[in-house]
Amino acid sequence: MASTLRVGVLTISDTASQDQAADISGPSLCRLVEAEPRYKVEVTACIPDDHKAIQKTVTAWCDDLDLHLVLTTGGTGFGVRDCTPEAILPLLNRQTPGITHLIFAKSIQITPFAALSRAVSGIRGQTLVLTFPGSPKAVKENFEAVAKMLPHAIDLARGGTGKKTHEKMQGGPRPSGVASAAVEEKSQTESSPSHGHGHGHGHGGHTCFHHSDKEARTDAASLGLGTPVSRRLRKSPYPLIPMEQALSAVMDRVTPLPSVEKPVDESLIGAVLDEDVVAVEAVPGYRASILDGYAVIDTDGPGQYPVTAVSIAAASSEGSATKLLPGQIARITTGGALPEGATAVVMVEDTLLVKSSEDGTHEETVEILAKVRKGEAIREIGSDIQVGQTVLKKGQVVSAVGGEIGVLASIGVQKVLVRQRPVVGFLSTGNEVVDHNNGEALKMGQIRDSNRPTLIASTKAAGFDYLDLGIAPDSPEDLESAIKGGLAKCDIVVTTGGVSMGEMDLLKPILEQKLGATIHFGRIMMKPGKPTTFGTVPNPNGGQPRLLFALPGNPVSATVTFHLFVLPALRKLAGYEKYMWPSVQAE
Repeated sequence: MASTLRVGVLTISDTASQDQAADISGPSLCRLVEAEPRYKVEVTACIPDDHKAIQKTVTAWCDDLDLHLVLTTGGTGFGVRDCTPEAILPLLNRQTPGITHLIFAKSIQITPFAALSRAVSGIRGQTLVLTFPGSPKAVKENFEAVAKMLPHAIDLARGGTGKKTHEKMQGGPRPSGVASAAVEEKSQTESSPSHGHGHGHGHGGHTCFHHSDKEARTDAASLGLGTPVSRRLRKSPYPLIPMEQALSAVMDRVTPLPSVEKPVDESLIGAVLDEDVVAVEAVPGYRASILDGYAVIDTDGPGQYPVTAVSIAAASSEGSATKLLPGQIARITTGGALPEGATAVVMVEDTLLVKSSEDGTHEETVEILAKVRKGEAIREIGSDIQVGQTVLKKGQVVSAVGGEIGVLASIGVQKVLVRQRPVVGFLSTGNEVVDHNNGEALKMGQIRDSNRPTLIASTKAAGFDYLDLGIAPDSPEDLESAIKGGLAKCDIVVTTGGVSMGEMDLLKPILEQKLGATIHFGRIMMKPGKPTTFGTVPNPNGGQPRLLFALPGNPVSATVTFHLFVLPALRKLAGYEKYMWPSVQAE
């Protein structure tokens, strides 16, 4: 548990929000909080009695600031504008009626008017939220009623075991989840002979284990893979966390991959540039006509002129184009280089043939019918892109549309620096799973693997490279070998199946005990996808740890959690600046 508990104090009052000097209970509560050595008031605010404003502030403090404790003062009474309980209750993942009752019981001993309080309390994510009345006296009484037990409550809310508190209460340390031998023996002899009582705390908060045997129970991380099914855990040891917290746990551990230099070709599709790209050649690199017609000197005007040269769009071995003199014109095609001295181009539709050569193969004299302005129908050197101009920015994604590759090809750039693209490996697990391409009829209890084809298709559509790791049976040795093989070749390994509470769900113990993984979460407050697991594994090749997502085996759960967690992680690994999917607030 953190040594300093970060607290937010929110005053809810129409009056005080308009005149900060009228806020007495808020500063009073801040002084009470900071009088306790472990607390630090990190943020304060004063807002009106407005349902949306209350929810917006409390949500931000819990989800974005991840405060340990949020205390509100005001808006808990019977007044017409009092709406704090109604605003807070929908935000809570779990209510804490015991804390609410403790506050009420202490207050009612002091004044019967405490019965007019509608205060509520509960947990949002890992943040404890308490609502106090709006008077300084009531704030003091309410806070003092719970001050001593708040650190323990916060510890439990954030996934702690409360072990130190219980050791202090029960007279010294003892193994986690196991009653002392003396207490165990006493309960066996003095109580009913068939009922022994052990009291311990699992990783996810208060969990009581009642058992009649005297053998020690262990937590999930130390349960051996050979543990008999009769001694498997009946409750998950992994705390149930909000989706936002799970996303943060993933993204905080994703670092973009190093840069590599790649040639300008189709292999760049989906890559993220890691440098500004500057043109080394101008586009166009010469004065070019934008249509078929005749290069002229604009001051000559309409009239009949001899055709003295021809310029077509082709490479020329000469250092410069033909020189055009006043009173002359040159036939030119789209993209052709303008003769030196030409100042405009007249389209062929605005001309008449006056005279051709005797054999009829060449034009000798042409009449210009239209007057043109200087520079008309000409692309000057660098008019599209100039030498030294930045054409693509660092962080830009090379799309499959082709525009970025086309620009790069036009400016003389041969190679560009891009972020290395991650490789993700997919492994399906389960004795019952068979390859979808297996043409044999399914036996009783078998299912075809739809997870790998689905996730591979999604990965390919997103522009990432993948490795098919096949199907591994529910065997510790096979699972360990398959995952190790994937970790050696892939930046991310995604497994499906084997993450729930069944006797053949082996992924989590294998990750912890065989692969040395750190599991950052094993359950999420969402459906589908509740048992989704994320861990980091030491890189067998050195460098940053590999990422491993153990997704549920249900195809809907696997697909949803892949898009919510794995794809954003891939995008961040690849260097995407906007790696999270956009979201909107639904009313």
